[in-house]
Amino acid sequence: MSVSIFALIVVLGVLIFFHELGHFLVARMFGVGVERFSLGFGPKLVGRTIGITDYRISAIPLGGYVKMVGEEPDAEVDPADIPISFTHKHVFKRILIVAAGPMFNLLLAVIIFFVIFQISGLLILKPVIGEVKKETPAHRGGFEKNDRILAIDSLAVESWADMARIITSSRGKTLAISLLRGESEIAVNITPELKTFKNIFNEDIERYVIGVTASGEVFSKDLTMLQAFAEGVIQTYNIAALTIKSVVKLIQGTLSPKTLGGPIMIAQMAGQQARQGVTSLAFFIALISINLAILNFLPIPVLDGGHLLFFFIEALSGRPVSIRVREVAQQAGIFVLILLMIYVFYNDITRVFFS
Repeated sequence: MSVSIFALIVVLGVLIFFHELGHFLVARMFGVGVERFSLGFGPKLVGRTIGITDYRISAIPLGGYVKMVGEEPDAEVDPADIPISFTHKHVFKRILIVAAGPMFNLLLAVIIFFVIFQISGLLILKPVIGEVKKETPAHRGGFEKNDRILAIDSLAVESWADMARIITSSRGKTLAISLLRGESEIAVNITPELKTFKNIFNEDIERYVIGVTASGEVFSKDLTMLQAFAEGVIQTYNIAALTIKSVVKLIQGTLSPKTLGGPIMIAQMAGQQARQGVTSLAFFIALISINLAILNFLPIPVLDGGHLLFFFIEALSGRPVSIRVREVAQQAGIFVLILLMIYVFYNDITRVFFS
């Protein structure tokens, strides 16, 4: 339990710091004064004031905030502070300041993946057969356990992903496969067949297959710094795309809302990853950081996405959204977030009791 709590504090601390750092740095870059940089909410635990900024760690570690000069549109701003007022900056500068928070969460994920790939290399699943299913093209073609795929239609196969991609895109065309069995190289012709499977969203999808599973053998491929950075960007993009698709499926009702989790689930998962080692915990932080970025981009008032929506409307219309509309929208946004928090806590507690 203590490991989970400590891991939760580490995960939330890193995520909140990077998110608020994004807002802070871009605000300062555009000359906006920052009155407070807080990790956590509520009463101040420790802190220090440098210039006009009060840097602090607060008692409730479930978030953080950057309070800027003139942040509220209806706030009275001292004429001397107008040059450093957030509200008095051009709307596109305000958009960049607000967007910087979730963008820094995505940047954090890229950095973490980059470091992991630089230290551990890229783990690649070998194209080695683990099981040959009966009454399938592979079984009829004479495939055996531990056969290694060397090439398909003269295209070199270095990984299981290479093999799967070629077979899936074959459209049922007969493939000339070269495989290694022991010390002997064997050539066989295989015609993939179209099968229906369930994807991670429990939807039916059709895919061409030959009826084999992987052995699970992996190898580590060393990467240059540029390659590691590129893989970090690719990994972040893929997870972000999957997260966005999951949100869409939740809204459509295809994905069960029971899959949602809150602080308790994050603490449990963080504890599990921490016990597996620093690399696993770092990967988990990157995963949650991407999810946090996508969540914050949702056009819900109170979240960064809600503020961005107002600013984009202002940019298109040429005038700010009225204070009254903002107030009503923020009240609705707070209501939605409270309902969501209650629901995810319910899910967390249900998981704890029924597990």
